[in-house]
Amino acid sequence: MATVALPFSATAPATRAHPKAIAAWLFAVAALVFAMVVVGGITRLTESGLSIVKWNPIGGMVPPLSRTEWDAMFALYKASPQYQLVNSGMTLSAFKGIFFWEWLHRLLGMSIGIVFAVPLATFAALRWIPRSYGWRLVALLALGGLQGAVGWWMVASGLVNRPSVAHERLAVHLVNALILMSGCIWTALSLRESVLEVPVKRHPVAARPTVWIVPFLALLTIQIIWGAFTAGLRAGHASDTWPLMFDQWVPPLASIIDDPVSVQFVHRTLAYAVALAALAVATVTFRAGAGRRAVAMGVLVILQVALGIATIVHGVPIPLAAAHQACAALLLASTIWTAHWSLRGAHWSLRRARR
Repeated sequence: MATVALPFSATAPATRAHPKAIAAWLFAVAALVFAMVVVGGITRLTESGLSIVKWNPIGGMVPPLSRTEWDAMFALYKASPQYQLVNSGMTLSAFKGIFFWEWLHRLLGMSIGIVFAVPLATFAALRWIPRSYGWRLVALLALGGLQGAVGWWMVASGLVNRPSVAHERLAVHLVNALILMSGCIWTALSLRESVLEVPVKRHPVAARPTVWIVPFLALLTIQIIWGAFTAGLRAGHASDTWPLMFDQWVPPLASIIDDPVSVQFVHRTLAYAVALAALAVATVTFRAGAGRRAVAMGVLVILQVALGIATIVHGVPIPLAAAHQACAALLLASTIWTAHWSLRGAHWSLRRARR
């Protein structure tokens, strides 16, 4: 069995490409996107998303620093439907509280754009980017730009004739962020693997299952969408009992997109399907050699279900609800990690050489 270096494909000659550096940078970007998802969840839970009705992409990175600036910002908020219909009489001190979370959320978004664009331009100038990875990185940058546009499209839905953002747009905003995070993780894993020296056993691998990837990711995506619907409609407050809702296994249902009771029912029912599927995938991939990847999936899905139940029965406290959303993002990340392992070994058995 010979030891070979896997080729890494680059826009620069192999001697100048730095796949390890690019991978580390992408993992850092993914971590920032994860932080933004968590802060975005807190922003929604604290009803802070509409506190900034106008946004200056450059000057807005600095919050109001004087009483005059705060009064001007507060006056803009007072003209919004949310203040007039929900928060009438709010004090300036309370406004500063909700302003903070939305400002932090947008600041993270701007920071991610800078942390992505500036190093990308630098790596390109230095010709550090491996062949065939340039277009992937540009696509991820475009996806980040789209996320900013989707964020404002979401906020705009709550500035006219309604005191909250459209939950459908909230779902698009969340899913797009998670796609960006997943894309960064997948690309980083590919880059990191590209420089590993491994012995290659030249025969097809039957032990690395791949059939689970598309159906499970589809199921998880649907569950995330209904989680966003649940958050956007405040549907977590529709029922605070588990496993029954209103002393019934199946409560009276209406629209599974717009009715809070129906949305919560769909979200909690899909959770059972996701948990069973994730545990099945974790078991199969662990037996095939996925190791800690499979363990992470199994542990995270159990934790996610536990956090979801605790969030419901305790009346949706912000710490539990935020932890629930964070765990969902981590479960997705672990799924991407396991899926990458499965696909990268689908054709040839790749094992690390013993040193």
